[in-house]
Amino acid sequence: MIPSQLSDGSMPIVRKSHLDWCSEIGGTTAVAPQPPCATRAGLLKNQYPAQQLGDDRLPMANGHGPGRALPAMCTEHVAARQAQTQEQPIRPRPFQPPTCSRNPSQPSTTTETAPRTAATAATAATATAMASSGSSTGLGTKEVEQSAVKPPSTGDASAGADDAEYPSLPKALLILLGLFLGVFLVALDQTIIGTAIPKITDDFGTIADVGWYGSAYLLTSTALQPTFGRFYKGFNLGSLLCAVAQSSAALVGGRAVAGVGVAGIFSGALVIMAFTVPLRKRPLAFGLFGAVWAIAFVVGPLLGGALTDHVTWRWCFYINLPIGAVSCAVIAFCLTPPPKSREETEKPLLKRIGEMDLLGAALLICAVVCLLLALQWGGNQYAWGDSRIIGLLVGFVLIVAVFVASQIWLGERATLPPRIMRQRSVAAACAFVVVFGGSCYVFMYYLPIFFQSVKGSSATTSGIQLLPILLGTIISSAAVGGLVTALGSYTHLLIGSTALFAVGAGLLTTYSTDTSNAKLIGYQVLAGAGMGAGFQIPIAAVQTVLTQDDIAIGSAAVVFFQNLGGSLFVSVGQSLFQNGLSRTLRQTAPSIDPSTVLGAGATEIRAILGRLGQLDQLPAVLESYTIGLQDAYRVSLALALAAFVATLFFEWKSVKHGADEKNVHPPVAV
Repeated sequence: MIPSQLSDGSMPIVRKSHLDWCSEIGGTTAVAPQPPCATRAGLLKNQYPAQQLGDDRLPMANGHGPGRALPAMCTEHVAARQAQTQEQPIRPRPFQPPTCSRNPSQPSTTTETAPRTAATAATAATATAMASSGSSTGLGTKEVEQSAVKPPSTGDASAGADDAEYPSLPKALLILLGLFLGVFLVALDQTIIGTAIPKITDDFGTIADVGWYGSAYLLTSTALQPTFGRFYKGFNLGSLLCAVAQSSAALVGGRAVAGVGVAGIFSGALVIMAFTVPLRKRPLAFGLFGAVWAIAFVVGPLLGGALTDHVTWRWCFYINLPIGAVSCAVIAFCLTPPPKSREETEKPLLKRIGEMDLLGAALLICAVVCLLLALQWGGNQYAWGDSRIIGLLVGFVLIVAVFVASQIWLGERATLPPRIMRQRSVAAACAFVVVFGGSCYVFMYYLPIFFQSVKGSSATTSGIQLLPILLGTIISSAAVGGLVTALGSYTHLLIGSTALFAVGAGLLTTYSTDTSNAKLIGYQVLAGAGMGAGFQIPIAAVQTVLTQDDIAIGSAAVVFFQNLGGSLFVSVGQSLFQNGLSRTLRQTAPSIDPSTVLGAGATEIRAILGRLGQLDQLPAVLESYTIGLQDAYRVSLALALAAFVATLFFEWKSVKHGADEKNVHPPVAV
């Protein structure tokens, strides 16, 4: 039975351990006559200790004031009432009374005196109805009580995300520490080798494979990113192979194996972060993610130079082993993976392998290899009209067409499922990162060459001269992450920061032999300030619009296209740099063979000219270097402008609300 409202419009309290309501108070009629055992001086004083009640009168929790009797029934009368009404047995549960005044004549000091709102009264009425109809619906007392206290939905996706049982703060910090160590390790590995390459070529006696030290690494990490996300352990194995390599070919193979591990580290870190940090707070974590990456870019060249000069270049790879072990151990002990279904655990290994898109991965590798070879050989080793270059480019187009057809045919089993790639924000994010990532990689690879060749800096000094752009990236990354967390929206921040980056990229194309130190620093700071948002907002946008099941695929797709842009456009920049250098050198210093300058290395220009007795040609050679580097920087500028256009296609979403309630991602790291 459901009681009527009291005279003041509030609802009487439901006591599920008793089948009775308040006795007649202020003109309100009691639901049922009370047995003698329910008197104030009887059951209440026997059931509740004196130190809790203070006397035989108990104030009501709904604001009726002190001295209102709370009738109850003993176990015998409960059983009798149940037998009469044919209700399901209900086990009596002691009622915890609210705090009451010691002196019944004084006003109550309880804090629960505010009248309940209409919404609260409606919720209480609903709970009462569910309690009284529990027998007919099959709900027990526990289920009814849980459903009664569940707060109503506000329609805000982030509220559900924040209310979800994500890991505690200490545990979440440990998990993030492990992830950041892994990210730091990968970023360090990409930059630490740069200052070690000259010594490596001395040990192996060849410079023919220098280009593949980076290309093999980016090739496997790019092509295998969406498919081999679990193979993060391959990174340490690849680092070990590089450290013990006895030939240049072995080093290239080790870099390729390490690239497979990088594919797993990136996709795994992004997915784990999605289940460790609530959605609306995730941009701040991504900001720290970008800051860690930028710090590694700062430390890498400096550490690589120090290890190469004072120990051995092999320690550039040995250093990965202890850091990687700590990262894996922290995540293994702190992260509790979600339970797998019985069907998943009993699935045979061959069936699991069959579900992987091995065809897509193979096609990606073949396509990227064809394009990289065409870009590296074209205009240098072979003319662009050579049949080899044309064949590689045609092969690239045909393989890409077959890959797209395979993705459509495989559907949900594809490396890049068309259903996900057609989502507007996902498509915009992938288009953005492929050009933005390419632009950033071009600067990161060719700014050190400018400082070492044109300005005559050492490898260690050039790392210091890169600090303005790297520190600008670190600060802006953290600032943008905090702003997105506070504001929720992110599209306007991405548009503004990309425009700022494009301006900085344009100014960097003006670097020359007579550029002042103020401009060298200021232009880098401007470009770095625009880089911060581009490394984190695309991931946040994808995770905002996708459901939990699609986050892993969407995040891996974004990282895939970012690495793809880096691997492709670094080669484009290399081709334009070499062509511009050779073309200008033939005009300004025809007595010098361009192959001699290209083979000398950036730091050996002055030494080579001195041995040839042509130091008087140094200004012309440096001018040729500057022209070639400016051509490479213009590639970065064009990509930055393309990235700005891509930002205009992002959806205007908020991490505080998401697309809908599907964005409430149940946590796994608990």
